[in-house]
Amino acid sequence: MAKNVSKNNWALFLLLLAGIMFGSFIAQATSGIPALSWLNYGQKFGMTSPFQLDLGILVLTFALSIKITIGSIFGIIIGIIIYHFI
Repeated sequence: MAKNVSKNNWALFLLLLAGIMFGSFIAQATSGIPALSWLNYGQKFGMTSPFQLDLGILVLTFALSIKITIGSIFGIIIGIIIYHFI
């Protein structure tokens, strides 16, 4: 039974990720259309400058930036609804 629970968690995670990506794609695609430009409204947050770790022979750069739009929120909701019916 534990195997099914983890499978369902992965399915939910993948559906949410797909919903975010699909919603962001739709929001960017409709940003030029005046009637649908509100889908691209959102907030971007994260690190303004990346953190850099110089180890001599290896340089690692860490940065994180997240942009949440109305379209991605709709994508999350659609992903949850699809998960409910699976």
